[in-house]
Amino acid sequence: MNDPMDKKSFALHPRPDVLVSLMEEFTDTHKASLNASVAEREARCVKVQWKAKVRPIREHDLFAGRMVLPPIGFAGQTDGSSMGYYLNEEAMESLRKNPGLGLENQQKLDEMAAYWKGNTTEEKAKKAYPLEMKEVLPSDLYYAEPGIAFTLWRMAGIQLHYSKLIDNGIDGLKREITALTKEKQKDGEACSLYAAMLSAIETFSEVCHHYARMAEEQAECCDRRQRIRELREMARILRKISKNPPGTFREGLQLMFLYSMLDGTRNYGRMDDYLGRLFAADVDSGRLDEEEAIRLLSGMWLLMRDRDYRYDTRVVIGGHGRKHEQDADRLALVIMETSHRVREIVPQLALRFYLGQSPALYEKALDIIGSGYTYPMLYNDDVNIPAVCKAFDIPPEEAIHAIQYGCGEYVLNHRSVGTPSGVINLLQALIVTLNRGTDPVSGKVMGMPTERYDKHGGFDSFESLLNAYKEQIEYHVEQLARHEELEYIHAGRDNAYLYTSMLMDDCLDRGRAVFSGGIRYLGGTLETYGNVNTSDSLLAIRELVYEKKMLIMAQLVQILRANFKGYGKERQWMLDCPKYGNDDDAADGLMTLVHDHICNFTREQRRHTSLHSYLVVIINNDANTVMGKYTGASPDGRMAYTYMNPGNNPVGGMDRSGVTAFLNSILKPDASIHAGAVQNMKFSKALFREQRHILEALLRTYFKKGGTQAMLTVISRGDLEEAIKHPEKYANLLVRVGGFSERFVDLPPETQQEILSRTLY
Repeated sequence: MNDPMDKKSFALHPRPDVLVSLMEEFTDTHKASLNASVAEREARCVKVQWKAKVRPIREHDLFAGRMVLPPIGFAGQTDGSSMGYYLNEEAMESLRKNPGLGLENQQKLDEMAAYWKGNTTEEKAKKAYPLEMKEVLPSDLYYAEPGIAFTLWRMAGIQLHYSKLIDNGIDGLKREITALTKEKQKDGEACSLYAAMLSAIETFSEVCHHYARMAEEQAECCDRRQRIRELREMARILRKISKNPPGTFREGLQLMFLYSMLDGTRNYGRMDDYLGRLFAADVDSGRLDEEEAIRLLSGMWLLMRDRDYRYDTRVVIGGHGRKHEQDADRLALVIMETSHRVREIVPQLALRFYLGQSPALYEKALDIIGSGYTYPMLYNDDVNIPAVCKAFDIPPEEAIHAIQYGCGEYVLNHRSVGTPSGVINLLQALIVTLNRGTDPVSGKVMGMPTERYDKHGGFDSFESLLNAYKEQIEYHVEQLARHEELEYIHAGRDNAYLYTSMLMDDCLDRGRAVFSGGIRYLGGTLETYGNVNTSDSLLAIRELVYEKKMLIMAQLVQILRANFKGYGKERQWMLDCPKYGNDDDAADGLMTLVHDHICNFTREQRRHTSLHSYLVVIINNDANTVMGKYTGASPDGRMAYTYMNPGNNPVGGMDRSGVTAFLNSILKPDASIHAGAVQNMKFSKALFREQRHILEALLRTYFKKGGTQAMLTVISRGDLEEAIKHPEKYANLLVRVGGFSERFVDLPPETQQEILSRTLY
């Protein structure tokens, strides 16, 4: 068939009939390649798919590379929480309703949908579920129904070796792969992978030239001299990086962004390190000054914003393990200033720091945070690196490469994968246990088999209840770990992830794709929610039922099923019980018990799977609020269908003993047995502006005593309440939700209320 890219109209605006034609070509290519190797099939499909992904350079863009995933295609992580070959049914339905499509194209879409429903990577993995996994993990709809454990479908958190890309360029990659092909000519699988990679490199170059032509055509039609110069420079850079390594800061930014867009990764790694050398050389030679660098970075930040991945889009600066530390520090300051001026919710800027690092970076970070901007997030290398050594069971020289992504998870920069492929609601597990296998919200049987409760009797002691809760957790975690393993197996069987594999350590040398034995450390992570509500609930049960005997278990269950209606006095008893976040030994002790149990049991699953690590992440996107809408009332006094605590933090408003007590509490859970935990803190602008020395002393003591990280929201008292009343006046008020930030007025009401409930110090 004719190449639809020859149609200039597509370059300017992708017509729906052209998109259907490209999707049909993609589908036909996949069908025709079913007997080819996984890598070769992917290379052929990618060579078609990019034509459906590319989008025009916009009027003020400083870099090319805008792309949108079509309704069917291949990706590492998609908007529809899928992986590999995917079918986005919502996007397909939207395209089907386009009035520009005729009956013939409608039929083509129906035929393609029918084919892909049985051929997506996710569906192939689901068909391989053993019976027990189907029973224990029946759903991935954590946002739409009650449940204890849910599966997620994605290959998230990929951190590419951008330094290798920048230093060697596309032709450098090509030379390395060509040399390895000769070296491993007897290894058929390796040679097939290398051939597919060389094809993918050709596709990358083709994309560069396509965007270069687009920029040149726009320059011809433009009547503004400055914009003409910008477009011509863009075209020159694109043609250069199609082969050669970048020689300037601007060229490096373009290469990094375009490669990440074609690959689909959503994070941008240690940008100060891999671009610091080019930045410093440009500045020192007079080719670039700080203001121009900020202008270029601002353009990049806006492209990242338009990708609209608020849970991802990490840029990390500072910390141990950088190859060009002095140059990186210079760029890190400019990166922070850029974020301060642009003030968007992405990129998620994170500053790693350690004792002995240039203090200018940390001081600059506090200045920006004090202005009311929620970035950068602060990560303490002096605590995190030893913690990562223990959690991942790796030496310090590897742990220095721990890098944050998503909502706060750790992965080893271009050395490991640790995608979160499961969610567990600890509070729901406790509630179902109290109801001996029934969910009080839906009335459905849920959780571990009912006969398992028999050995725990009638919960005649707190220990018997606690043991039943632990067994409930373990019953689900075992299957979640096996699901993670199964997901990787099928990711590898169905996909080579060519662009990812070229820039992940060991894949090239081993001649294996990232999920087929290529990656150095193949790990997984499990997102946990409701941790603190669970520990506070257990303490209330222990105190009110077993110690003071103010209630019996049957009464407690009845009160919770009634959502406290008619039981105001009893609810107050529960609310008055000690709560985590007040430096209270009893409350913090139970939080530590809950924490240690879920973290250690999850970590042990690596012994029962092929995973190098399987670790908890105590993060917070907004799932604590979303899942809370389907979670019944709890013994800590929480009403049914309301938010749960965020991350490792107290339940909103329950930390009533001051900031020192709050910080002491969140220091107690062990940071060396998981892969990341979120520490959200709200401080007043008055504290930052008028008592900065006190704030700095608080943070310094917190980090010295073992604080891993801090995610700060700095606002004036009453701002959030006023923003709810008058959203039009607070359009630029940013808050930390969890591991990500958002404009407060753009959040759903229940998430606004959860953030409002957090104590402001």
